[in-house]
Amino acid sequence: MTVDAESRRAHRAAAARRRAGRQGPGYRRDIDGLRAVAILLVVVYHVWIGRVSGGVDVFLMISAFFLTGSFVRRMDAGRPLAVGSFLLSRFRRLMPAAAVVLAAALGACWLLLPESAWPQLWKEGWASLGYVQNWVLAADGVDYYAHDSALASPLQHFWSLSVQGQVFVLWPVLFLLGAMIVRWTRTSASSVMAVLFGLVFAGSLVFSVWETADQQTFAYFDTRARLWEFAAGSLLALALPHVRLPRIVRAVMGWIGLLGLIVCGMVIDVRGGFPGYLALWPIVSAALVIFAGTRPRDEHPELRDFGPGRFLAARPVLALGRDAYALYLVHWPILILWLTVRERPQASFLDGLAIIVLSLILARLVTMLVERPLRLPAGERGRPWRNVAVIALCIALVAAVLAPWQAITTAKAEAQKAAYAALYTGAAGGDTAADGKDVPLIPVPGAGDRERWSRLDEPCAGDFASEIAVVQESCTQTTDAAKAKHLVVVIGDSHANQFSGALRPVADERGWGVVMLMRPWCSLETHEEGSDLANYCDDWQRDATAHVLAMRPDALFTIITAATPDTPDERLIEGASDTVDRFLAEGIRVFGVRDNPRSAVDNRYECAVERHPCDFPVEQALAPENPAASLSDRIGLIDFTPWICPHGLCLTEMGHVAVYLDTNHLSYPFVHSLAPALSRQLGDYLKP
Repeated sequence: MTVDAESRRAHRAAAARRRAGRQGPGYRRDIDGLRAVAILLVVVYHVWIGRVSGGVDVFLMISAFFLTGSFVRRMDAGRPLAVGSFLLSRFRRLMPAAAVVLAAALGACWLLLPESAWPQLWKEGWASLGYVQNWVLAADGVDYYAHDSALASPLQHFWSLSVQGQVFVLWPVLFLLGAMIVRWTRTSASSVMAVLFGLVFAGSLVFSVWETADQQTFAYFDTRARLWEFAAGSLLALALPHVRLPRIVRAVMGWIGLLGLIVCGMVIDVRGGFPGYLALWPIVSAALVIFAGTRPRDEHPELRDFGPGRFLAARPVLALGRDAYALYLVHWPILILWLTVRERPQASFLDGLAIIVLSLILARLVTMLVERPLRLPAGERGRPWRNVAVIALCIALVAAVLAPWQAITTAKAEAQKAAYAALYTGAAGGDTAADGKDVPLIPVPGAGDRERWSRLDEPCAGDFASEIAVVQESCTQTTDAAKAKHLVVVIGDSHANQFSGALRPVADERGWGVVMLMRPWCSLETHEEGSDLANYCDDWQRDATAHVLAMRPDALFTIITAATPDTPDERLIEGASDTVDRFLAEGIRVFGVRDNPRSAVDNRYECAVERHPCDFPVEQALAPENPAASLSDRIGLIDFTPWICPHGLCLTEMGHVAVYLDTNHLSYPFVHSLAPALSRQLGDYLKP
């Protein structure tokens, strides 16, 4: 070997040592490469396949892997954990890129998305900034009051960053607890933390499996159901120093893990089945890859490694890994906004290629111009006041977009609503879509839930309260219910709830007290045993019905038919006759309300707000005759179809009021205008 060659080799070795020093002790280039593969899978699956890959689960595990290694080294060295400085430095690391992308995405949404989408974006924007976006999405996922849109929110991907941020607060608390136990027991830090993380892993996994089976939509975003994925990364970090495996075994494990990670989203339903036991697939796959990169100390470095480590540590892969965080941040809003502007449900190959290239370019810019200048050297936590200043600047940047957008829009809408109050007649005003008056519709974009949905006054109390938690959570009443001469109950799902908007004015006029028992998706229909709806609704139906019978109201109102979106296949709810007989046997008068027309595609509120009515013939959405007519000799029938669909045409706007809130729910202002129609159908029943 020549002197020049020796010199170049020494120079490369020195450069590698300097890079390792900057990247911290125990730096593994193959894990950075694994992160690159995970983000590539996330992007490709989102853009072209329209599915979820499991790559995000790998990100969560790896973040805990590195975090645990850092804290355990401090504990072993007897250094203070300095949790406060850690949190400041960690959020200083996370927030700049996230804040820049969040502010830019919100600005783009302001320009490109319809006004009807804005209130949800405000809510999600503040939630993303506060690292609680996952809880907003979890609540919206099981709440009919959530915004309904054909496309996902451009901010939806911030859910995983929120979970990660919450764990970055929780994990140091566990290490503080572990440090106390180490001092008390004189046990090694690794052993104590292995026990603690083992308990977290087992408890969270069991909870995750249970909640995923019971309420998968909520569980997907639930931090508690995700803790075991972080705990797996922590346990891996603690176990890794003790692993000694032959080269061939490591190579086989590594390739199996990498292949398993790549095909995960193709083989199993990640979006519909995670984070229960199915999420073990990507976690175990990533763990196999990490184990494969572990080289025993007595193994000669010149021995050829046949595992995936060489591929994962290649420069092109590491270059992608360098921008992985920024790429995750930018690709999703670009994808959703692109699809929205082009009005497509999924990207074509060329569209997807353009989205990915643009995402790569913007991710590189975010890394170079935002992340890198503010990043602290590995192992350093920086001065607290500087960290606080960076975090405050990030908050101010996002607030500078959100606050004026929300304030200006809300103030304008309220002023317009007050100016045209007399023109908001709803069902009494007929079709005003083409009357030539430039009157803003209500509910206005940005209106609060109380202006969009019917609500009763307060939670059930006194004789109307239930000792069963799930029933009590669903129970509300009017303030005068306990003193009223007559009591009526509304029971069922969100369609029963919306009906109460018409009932309340009639009840006030006739002196009735009203109690409502409402659980989303849970009408009084009989469900197939073992189905998701049966698991979610049946216990509530049984206990809520018993609660109604114990109250002995004068009358009960419920939705008695079920409309099928965009078809005339409306039907009587299953088990309706038996349900009616049960109440009648207790002397309770039953009123069956016919369901309103539904759509599977058209967000009719957006149609109305954007002045592009998607009116439709009633025969496309409801049966020619009320399916509940067979019960007319036993119950009172309430049918608002002639007012929702006058002259056989179902309208999206009447009397300058939006008829719908989304694809299938009626707006509160419109339902409120149906009170005279309800009073007419009730006749003299319980009139004062």
